[in-house]
Amino acid sequence: MSRRRRGREINGILLLDKPIGLSSNQALQRVKHLFQAAKAGHTGSLDPEATGMLPLCFGHATRVSGLLLDADKTYRVTGRLGLRTETGDMEGAVIEERPVPELTAEQIETYLAPFRGLVDQVPPMYSALKVNGKRLYELARAGEVVERKARSINFYRIELLNFDGQDFDLLVHSSKGAYIRTLIEDIGEAVGCGAVVAKLRRIGVGPWLTEWPEAAGDVPAKSATMWTLDELIKLNESDAEMAIKHAILPTDSALERYPVVQLDADSAFHIRHGHPVFVPKAPQTGWFCIYGPDDLFLGMGEVLDDGRVAPRRLFAAL
Repeated sequence: MSRRRRGREINGILLLDKPIGLSSNQALQRVKHLFQAAKAGHTGSLDPEATGMLPLCFGHATRVSGLLLDADKTYRVTGRLGLRTETGDMEGAVIEERPVPELTAEQIETYLAPFRGLVDQVPPMYSALKVNGKRLYELARAGEVVERKARSINFYRIELLNFDGQDFDLLVHSSKGAYIRTLIEDIGEAVGCGAVVAKLRRIGVGPWLTEWPEAAGDVPAKSATMWTLDELIKLNESDAEMAIKHAILPTDSALERYPVVQLDADSAFHIRHGHPVFVPKAPQTGWFCIYGPDDLFLGMGEVLDDGRVAPRRLFAAL
């Protein structure tokens, strides 16, 4: 006898504006409890002291959470020159203070240039990365320092928005796995006085982007709406079903970068029962989104060696 899942069946993605002071899991649990959702998970953790976009996946949308972990990210970050701390931000104990040289915005630009493009970045000790089954921050709090392998990060864009002589504001668009604290620390070392993160806010994940800074020029065509916890609470108090309808995005909104395969009714029937089908002009490699009649999103698929389209992750009910 199967055990019935407790909670409301919700499917889709919510873009939470995570507040400062909460871990990503704490924020998830609050929203899950608020909506009484049966199943939920978050993608792309944010530090407790960071704010901004935290995609929360509900129901069958949790099946695409791994794809969102691989998505690029966009941040607004304020770095403070003249300091080094244990954690790379203002929360850690101060290790060193150094005088900040007199610099112009143009000079700061010269220090930013080497960090654009492909960069080898060593994960910080105060991070959630696991080494031999333990989180690095757990080892760091125990006073241990372990060797970490450098990883290749692509910083597609690092743009200086403002500089007041000590604090510098950046717009950063990076590939997955980037540590913004490490970026700021490395910039500080390049300047010669050290630097830490004074403020960090994520404004974009994958296809979603919000709060584009005026100083960055033309606003990209894509945009999204984040919801604060207070906004969700008020919306839920007035009408719980309407709150879900307004706040939850469809699962396929996370998959805009994937090609699309459109099926007729007969092919959709076979795909929904797990059977591969031949589809004219289907992509030859990689994953893609599968849609049936009336643009119903069925799930993800890929092409087999014999040219047939095979289902890989199905979302629509039979």
